[in-house]
Amino acid sequence: MVVDAHARDLRAGSPTADGDDRQHLWARIAPDRTLLEIAADPSEPRLAALVGARVGGGFRARVTERLPDLAEARTLLHALLDDFPGAALVSGYALQRGGSALIPTGGTGGEGFRQHILASEDMCAGWARSGSILVAFRDHDTVPTPMGPTAPGLEGDDDSLAWHEMALLANGATRRRRRLDLVPTVAVPSGWAFDSHFRDSYCDEHGTETVLHEYLVDGWLDRGGRHIGGAHGEARVLPWIECPAAIASADRLAGRSLGELRRQVRTEFVGTSTCTHLNDMFRFLADLLPLLEMASGSAV
Repeated sequence: MVVDAHARDLRAGSPTADGDDRQHLWARIAPDRTLLEIAADPSEPRLAALVGARVGGGFRARVTERLPDLAEARTLLHALLDDFPGAALVSGYALQRGGSALIPTGGTGGEGFRQHILASEDMCAGWARSGSILVAFRDHDTVPTPMGPTAPGLEGDDDSLAWHEMALLANGATRRRRRLDLVPTVAVPSGWAFDSHFRDSYCDEHGTETVLHEYLVDGWLDRGGRHIGGAHGEARVLPWIECPAAIASADRLAGRSLGELRRQVRTEFVGTSTCTHLNDMFRFLADLLPLLEMASGSAV
């Protein structure tokens, strides 16, 4: 797996945008999700300490351990590294579409594959024990392949700054796009509202991009901008009929501290009332803190 990741912070409000910071991250990950190579621009030599780690459970803890200042400051580089496990998980869809992940339980390594799938029971709404995925797996010994709708463009003439430049998505590749906007408003006491967008997509062999997951989450900040006052989620595209049940978990964000949000989502947003990918979006809201600093010109 080759990862090509980009991030940008930008402050708008005048004919020319200022506060434009960028980060590029490149990596190679082995089929067993071992990190083989990683490089960044601007560079960060300490990334070498992550080579050999598995890009899955425990990876974020290793990032925090080896690069604690990046986690504390919520830098763009940390935002990209924090998303590695989720993005790597979704990239397996490309193998599934290509047939590489459809391993029957009677084949080589089949029992290990079966145990791996069954170990995901009740992990989230889509992987509920009685849900579509696991019922189909028990009946047919393969994981069904969801086919999403064609992806409409996200760039609009009304807001040319909303997304940074991106290369065309290559055939057979997946892409995760995330946007987080902090908007001044007089409608709430803190003076700040937020709006976020999340999409996972895949490009097939004909060059057609389709959507696998797509969520919107918006809300407002409370108590001086340090807490979420309230949030509302919207599911646009999800692969399984059970998945939309997870959107109600957005209500549980109200009152939570941005400083504690990543830890709380990891430890409290679990089970069939949640969604792995929606949780990634919730974690992303912690990065409202550096946006507030950009907007106010002082630490929050």
